Amino acid sequence: MSDERPVAVALENRLMSHGIYVTAFELEQGDRDGDEAEDEDGDGDANVDGNRHESETTGDEQLAPIVLEYETVSEAPGVTSNEVGAVLRTLLAVAEEREWQPGRLEVTSLTTDGVRRGSWHVEAAWFERLSDDLSQVEFSQRVLETISQA
Repeated sequence: MSDERPVAVALENRLMSHGIYVTAFELEQGDRDGDEAEDEDGDGDANVDGNRHESETTGDEQLAPIVLEYETVSEAPGVTSNEVGAVLRTLLAVAEEREWQPGRLEVTSLTTDGVRRGSWHVEAAWFERLSDDLSQVEFSQRVLETISQA
């Protein structure tokens, strides 16, 4: 095991500076039998804070779907392009540092009171194509078009 923090912890720590607090993170990576991924301790339980944190990424986790839920201190009643941008830039930075490719990303945004503000997603193919034939602008437009306000 490396000294690198789990993806969920790295993401959570970096997003706090944007007023975004990760409440749930799941890297869906079950084995061939369809079992859910285990947490860092290998016991299958969520950590004390209620979040499921994955220990490391391996080749088998390439393109694994991600389910993310966060609370934001934003006064906006719905999902904003700024918060989507902050989450994506942070996730892509973590992925680049670890030489890891995220799969489909499903995101839910909540108020600090736990009220759903909206959701958005990114298709795995968009992440794959981002470094090839999909420009940053096209990528951003596609993602922003997926926003569903509460």
